[in-house]
Amino acid sequence: MPSRLKRLLQSSVLLAALTYTSVLVYQRNVSVPDISTNQVEGWHERAPQSWREEDVAAPTAPEARLTATAKPPGTRLHEIFISVKTTSNYHKWRLPVILKTWFQLAKQQTWFFTDSDDEEFQKKTNGHMVNTNCSSSHNRKALCCKMSVEFDFFLESDKKWFCHFDDDNFVNVPRLERLLGEFNSQEEWYLGKPSIRAPLEILNRETKPLNKGNVSFWFATGGAGFCLSRALALKMMPLASGGKFMSIGEKIRLPDDVTMGYIIEHLLKKPLTVVDQFHSHLEPMKFLRQDTFHDQITFSYSRYSKDEMNVVKIDGFNTRVDPTRFLSLHCFLFPYFPFCPR
Repeated sequence: MPSRLKRLLQSSVLLAALTYTSVLVYQRNVSVPDISTNQVEGWHERAPQSWREEDVAAPTAPEARLTATAKPPGTRLHEIFISVKTTSNYHKWRLPVILKTWFQLAKQQTWFFTDSDDEEFQKKTNGHMVNTNCSSSHNRKALCCKMSVEFDFFLESDKKWFCHFDDDNFVNVPRLERLLGEFNSQEEWYLGKPSIRAPLEILNRETKPLNKGNVSFWFATGGAGFCLSRALALKMMPLASGGKFMSIGEKIRLPDDVTMGYIIEHLLKKPLTVVDQFHSHLEPMKFLRQDTFHDQITFSYSRYSKDEMNVVKIDGFNTRVDPTRFLSLHCFLFPYFPFCPR
């Protein structure tokens, strides 16, 4: 081989080696973003993040924000503030089954927010019934009024979590406690489940000309229940405490759960974390499998017609005694209660 060609080949090999070494050094010292996991911040495209219990053991799951930090210390029941929105029209119809079932598991933590004084149920709830002095109507003003009182009541407590439910919810209290134990109350968390398949889009009613147009956001439906960490509630104070919640509800002309989502997702830019184990009467309850009941957090019921109820499918008490199926459900989950059949 001619010496000139030999030197040329040696030079090429040396150059290739130097190039490869440079690439290795560059890759070690420069972090290249993984565009496959980047989230688009546009409200129209963004889907709410989902929470799954198995993600706690899988820190690489991109949709589980809770795995980004060390697992928090477990939440204890006494650290949870549970509010139930009701009305005087439903005291005798909806409250007795709650008081007989899941309320017994969280007597000190559960408060009922209503619109009138009721000595009978004040006594039955151990003094945990609050007259909000709001209207008994089911319009947005009355709903926002009650939610405003609930929120301020929580702020005055020393609890770490605010969990709102309706008077047609059954709350699996131990499961709720376990759920909140997976999250750090010192971080900003909005936990619940939407009842719509896309973000709600509404007219932007801000007065600034630059803010004209529509805004979109997710909200957790109040009928399924939702929870806020204390850190998030404190961040909401300038916008929502002291009756300001009602003012925002009037400005956007929407009810309480939507107003909550508007404040958190749109104004504060804090995303909803979807927890599929919350259920409202907007879902067909019969499709919940009995072998998953222990894992669900809330259940509900409604009436489709005079002859058909939207309730969980479960054996137990006669439907005349237990039309909501909450008694039967409670005995399935907690069979040691005295009223449960042996």
